[in-house]
Amino acid sequence: MAHHRIEAGAETVHWGYFDAALPPVLTIASGDTVTISTVSGAPDVMPLPPLQVPESLRAVQAEVPNRLPGHMCTGPVAIRGAKAGQVLEVRIDAIELHYDWGYTFAAPLKGVLPDELSERHLIHIPLDRDRMVGRLPWGLELPLRPFFGVMAVAPPEGWGMVSTLPPRRNGGNLDNKELVAGTTLYLPIHVDGANFSVGDGHGVQGDGEVCITAIETGLIGTFTLTVRDDLRLEWPMAETPTHVMTMAFHPDLDDCARIALDLMIGLIAARTGLTRAEAYMLCSLAADLRVTQMVNGNNGIHCMLPKSCLVGRS
Repeated sequence: MAHHRIEAGAETVHWGYFDAALPPVLTIASGDTVTISTVSGAPDVMPLPPLQVPESLRAVQAEVPNRLPGHMCTGPVAIRGAKAGQVLEVRIDAIELHYDWGYTFAAPLKGVLPDELSERHLIHIPLDRDRMVGRLPWGLELPLRPFFGVMAVAPPEGWGMVSTLPPRRNGGNLDNKELVAGTTLYLPIHVDGANFSVGDGHGVQGDGEVCITAIETGLIGTFTLTVRDDLRLEWPMAETPTHVMTMAFHPDLDDCARIALDLMIGLIAARTGLTRAEAYMLCSLAADLRVTQMVNGNNGIHCMLPKSCLVGRS
């Protein structure tokens, strides 16, 4: 299969929105691999030297309109022959750092504790590619575990232009720290071509993303994009090397948990032949409900089950 590359820049980045009407910057065949670079950061969060701001990020800031509050996303990539109702398999083959710094901020009226702060706090974090650590201003070094906060297909045509901020059925701002290299994400396709976009690079993040930011940075991802006609999904789901994972997004965290659990019960029943009652009990014994994030309008819960538990009756 072919291997393509897209560099982030003024001609390849859309800022703040998804839209079914947005034309693709590249069209590939199902099963092809594409390496995509991304950038992140508005002008008000840029660091001082010696940290280096890439020219591609400067170009996006200067030339790409920020249509809605949201993220800089590279793409979209269309997959030839993809049809609405199918599923896009996004195999995350590799993730690399794009530049040598990231930023984190907390601000009034933001995050899980909107009344915690009276003014904005912004820090810049040097990233060490060789040691894969980020050094916080007070000296703590955090191991990096990079992933993309935003991976999405185009939304349904009837939605029009929508912000990238809330995660939805087309994916988007999932902020799921499990979506590292080696994981496969599955997204329900809503328009022909699928139109995959990616952005919001994170150096590392805790579950919840409680202050509204991770280590925000630019990343370079390599993805194998395959159209799956044998799957039907309403919500994104994923598989790590060791776990299956269902995801749900809703303003109410309890509703997120119910949806993610219901999806996991259905997944277990479909793959093992167990009844839903048996699958429900298995979830109580072996599945983990985790808070994905609580700061993006639609909150998120992901339910994780070890693949070793997907065993039917012997």
